[in-house]
Amino acid sequence: MNETNARGVRQRSVEIVVPVYNEAHVLAESIGRLHAYLEASFPFPFRITVADNASTDATWQVATDLTLRLPHVHAVHLDAKGRGRALKHVWRNSTADVVAYMDVDLSTGLAGFLPLVAPLLSGHSDVAIGSRLHRQSDVVRGPKREFISRSYNALLRLGLAARFSDAQCGFKAVRTDVFRALAPHIEDNAWFFDTELLVLAQRNGLRIHEVPVDWVDDPDSRVDIVRTALDDLRGVRRMLRAGVTGRTRIPVPRRVPAQRPVGAPQHVTSSSPAPSLEYAS
Repeated sequence: MNETNARGVRQRSVEIVVPVYNEAHVLAESIGRLHAYLEASFPFPFRITVADNASTDATWQVATDLTLRLPHVHAVHLDAKGRGRALKHVWRNSTADVVAYMDVDLSTGLAGFLPLVAPLLSGHSDVAIGSRLHRQSDVVRGPKREFISRSYNALLRLGLAARFSDAQCGFKAVRTDVFRALAPHIEDNAWFFDTELLVLAQRNGLRIHEVPVDWVDDPDSRVDIVRTALDDLRGVRRMLRAGVTGRTRIPVPRRVPAQRPVGAPQHVTSSSPAPSLEYAS
């Protein structure tokens, strides 16, 4: 993934994680479409990592088959569920300069991916999120999900003084060195992971870049809305307590804006050894 350009200098790279649980029926089509899009139009070295969260169907077999057919696809299998757990593992051990994730249903338009990661690759920003609530976003979803999303983000603004607009859109990226600094302080391993990451970033003065997205609701979504909402409320309460005690203050790497075009050489910190898990590549 760490490639050099025609002048022999290392180009900055991106690793995209797609967390999955029992998605054998859609995985091959989605990853094939994502891979084809990035190969045709993404100007930086990339890797797609399918993170299987303890699936009980044929997801892992489909993922390993994809690694044999598509040159930029890798796979990792975890023995426990949790989107946050999967992202922590892959992101923390990535050798890419920027790590990102998107949902397997590809509900977010892929044309938004380069605008999402470009400010991180250039050194302009630290974290980037797709926002379905941006005034320039084009979103197709039912009134129930629209109400829940807006209510949750209003709660974050009131309770945690959040200045970002959309915590739960499955379309995010972060500088890898920044994530390594934040990761030990992110307690949640499931859906609240996104919110916790963003709140910690904001409280530590990191720059969060928002991108308007085109987004179409997936009617086959596996998210348990009631359970997720309750878990999120518990997470908000925990973050409130952490803010009062000052436990959210973390030493974080500061931005060093690129002085030359993106793709120029830079130092990359080697990741620590990965836990003993099952990989395919």
